Parts: sequence; structure tokens; C-alpha cells
Amino acid sequence: PWKGLRTYISPFNIAFSYCFSVLTDTCSVPVSEIITVEETEIDEKHYHSGKWQKMAKPYAFTVYYVKRARRHRWRCSHVTFWCTEEGLCNQWIQTLKELLEKLTCRPKHLLVYINPFGGKRQGKRIYEQKVVPLFNLASITADVIVTEHANHAKDSLFEINIEKYDGVVCVGGDGMFSEVLHGLIGRTQRDCGVDQNNPKASLVQCNLRIGIIPAGSTDCVCYATVGVNDPVTSALHIIIGDSLAMDVSSVHHNNTFLKYSVSLLGYGFYGDILRDSEKKRWMGLIRYDLSGFKTFLSHHCYEGTVAFLPAQHTVGSPRDKKSSFHGAECRQKKRLGSEEVEEWKVIQGKFLAINAANMSCACPRSPKGLSPAAHLADGSSDLILVRKCSRLNFLRYLIRHTNQDDQFDFAFVEVYRVRKFQFTSKHVDDEDGDLKDLGKKRFGQICSDHPACCCSLPNSTWNCDGEILNNSAIEVRVHCQLLQLFARGIEETPTQEALS
Repeated sequence: PWKGLRTYISPFNIAFSYCFSVLTDTCSVPVSEIITVEETEIDEKHYHSGKWQKMAKPYAFTVYYVKRARRHRWRCSHVTFWCTEEGLCNQWIQTLKELLEKLTCRPKHLLVYINPFGGKRQGKRIYEQKVVPLFNLASITADVIVTEHANHAKDSLFEINIEKYDGVVCVGGDGMFSEVLHGLIGRTQRDCGVDQNNPKASLVQCNLRIGIIPAGSTDCVCYATVGVNDPVTSALHIIIGDSLAMDVSSVHHNNTFLKYSVSLLGYGFYGDILRDSEKKRWMGLIRYDLSGFKTFLSHHCYEGTVAFLPAQHTVGSPRDKKSSFHGAECRQKKRLGSEEVEEWKVIQGKFLAINAANMSCACPRSPKGLSPAAHLADGSSDLILVRKCSRLNFLRYLIRHTNQDDQFDFAFVEVYRVRKFQFTSKHVDDEDGDLKDLGKKRFGQICSDHPACCCSLPNSTWNCDGEILNNSAIEVRVHCQLLQLFARGIEETPTQEALS
């Protein structure tokens, strides 16, 4: 009967009808979602309890597998099979283990960084109580480093021997993920001789995948790529070993590298919120609500010039109704680079917000995110320009981030799918003058239908994945599929609410 096992466990239901009994309801599980298989001992107590007394001596094994729960959550479940033939039982165990061994995408040895200070300071407890038991079950070993200061993980990745690991796991929030991302990308470029300060350099893809165990105050990257901020779900995604490609944007100022971004680059509204909230860190998470309300009431707008290179060969547009989280359909078109004719578009005006989203930027408060149809891995970013408008209209726009209405359906909102963009504030510092002059020479005539205003306005700051960038003039380039995550992406399940 074990010959019937190929891709699914469902043949159990037929093959075992002659010689096996199953202790749970019938189920069908892909081999790719089996966590492990273990021989099960049936002790004397259970043998005489009535379940087994009609059999001479039962032999059993247990299959641990991924079970879907509500709202994209995964759980570890198990089912036990038994029969009276020891040899047959051993054949099933051996066959299943051989199939699991062929899943070479699964990690065996991981490097884990834990931020003990992030969020509610529960990172270490979450890892030890919720993640370690699952890693042990899947026979995954890990070297754990508990970070002691800012940039500890980033600095460590430049020195440690990373070749012996199958991946890097960060336990914390978006800040912890950013540290690991910068360390891993920076290490890869250094080893390959790539100058990160050159905005035109083609960055080398990272070989190691990154896993995220959410344990911070904000876990936007995890939510936007898995669909939920749940440590058990994320640990199971790591164990299963699927890979999810991710674009990364590099941010430069005057040929100097500043930061990498994978989620949100925000100038104006979101930059002001972050700048104000940093002064109120002692207040905890409520500081974001207070700073957001204060920034909304201030209603500052900023004048400047945005120049961007449209993404010509991507699938879909930012106005699509259906979300897209994968870049698989774009992998044949990646890294077009110099093959495209660069036709830049330039827009000048007053803006309440300038946002560039590499992903949907979804979170529990905004289930659709800033750009619901943003692709994770097509080599583009969704550039959202929110022009000066009334406070009431801006409130209407913000409210649409929390419901199902089209948030781009306003006359003062423009959205473009881009590969590169530059921004220069009208009140740029003298040190930024070179970039401004370059823009005038390179881009020529400004769009006549959006003339510049003569009002003098102050500069904002950039919110780069939750970190402040004080440089007003920046150059941004999207690097296609530079990074790989341990994740499958957000699964579309029509019967999701029916799951238990």
C-alpha cells in the first residue's frame, strides 16, 4: 500500500482501510506541508484502555503537519496511524522520511537574532516558548545571538561565517528586520566587490533567506508578506522552507548610500509623524496615535520636484482591484536595466505626502495597506503623490486606507508604478544644489499642467521603513528580487472564514 504515496497523504485513506486505523478524521495533506514523522509508542495503559485490545500488538507512527486556521494562521497538528504489522509500519515511516529528505529547500541550520528590547520586550520569551519547540520537532538547529545594542545584528553579519547557515531569522519588529537586511545585503555586496555608494551599481542578490518571527511594536513586513503577525505561523513558514522574492530599494544622496527600504518611503505626512513620535518614545505605542493626530491637524504641505522613471514592463497597475503579492510572473523580465529607453517624467508642486511602497504596507489597522495591488518582486515601486488639498479631503483619503473603497479615486491623488525616482525640495540646502541643478539639466521642461507655487515652505523628513532620513534630496532605485524570505506569501483562501 505504501507505493501509492507520491505527492499527497490522501492515499492513506484507501491503503490503510485494509490494515490500518486512523485516530482522527480523514485529511489530505501535501508532503511539502508535513513537518516530520515519528514512531509512536503505545504503552500498556493505552493498550488496555479499549482502543487497542482487539489487536494483538499495534505499531504506530505520527505525522505532524501544517493545519490552516482563521485569518491566515497556521498551526501544527498531528495524526496517528497504526497497524499490527511492524514491518509495514516501518516501511511507511521510512518512505515518508525519504520524501521529506528530498525537500532540499528546507533549512537545517539557522542563525537567529533576538531583539530583547523591541515591542513589549517579549522577543526572547516568544522564541523560546513558541518557536524552539517547533524547530526541535523539525530537527532544525540554530545559533542564537541576543542583540545588546543598536546595529548589533548588522555589524555581526559583516564578521560572522554565514556560509554554514541555511538562513537568518530575526525575532523582533521591523527595526530588527531592517538591521538583518542591511547586514546581509551589505555583506553580500562587500564580498562581491560592489560599491554601495554608487547609485547606478547593480547589486548582487543575497543567497541566504531571511525569516521573520514577529515580536515588535510594528511588524508590517511580516503582516504584508504572511497575512498575520503570529509567531507560530511565521515559524511554520520557515520550517516548510518556501521562498518569497522581495524587491529592495536603495536610497542615495549625492552619490552616498543612505538606506535600503522594503516597505515604505514616506515624505511629508508620514515623515512628520515619525519625526514627532521619536520625541515621545517614553509614551510607548500610543505615541504614534498622538503624533498622527497632531500631524493631521498641522496639515503641512511641502513644495518640491519629483522625477521618476515609469516601470514599462510590469504586470498590472497600482489601480488593480486584486492584490498581487508575488513576482513569479515577472521573473522572466527582471533586470532589464539599460535595455529600456529611459524616459523620465517630472512633476512639480505642493504635496501633503509623497509615498513609495514596495509592498502593500498592510497592517492590522489598514488591512489593504497604502497600495493594495503593489507587487513584492516585479522590480517596481508604487509612487503615490498626495497634492495639497483641504483637511476634510485629506481625512477622506486616510479613511479609505481602512475600508474597501478605492483610495486613489481622488483628483488630488496620483499613483505611478516606477523603477526609479528622485525628489528635490524647493527649500533644499546648499549641499543639495548639485542634485537640483542635475534635475534641471536632465529632465528639461516641467509638466505645464502642474505649475510650481511660489509659497515658501519648510522641509519634511523621509520615513524609511520606520527610520528617519533627514536628507530632502534623494535618489531611489528599485532592485528586483534582491532578497528572499522564508514565506509562501498571503494565501487566497475562499473558505478562510470557515476554517477553525
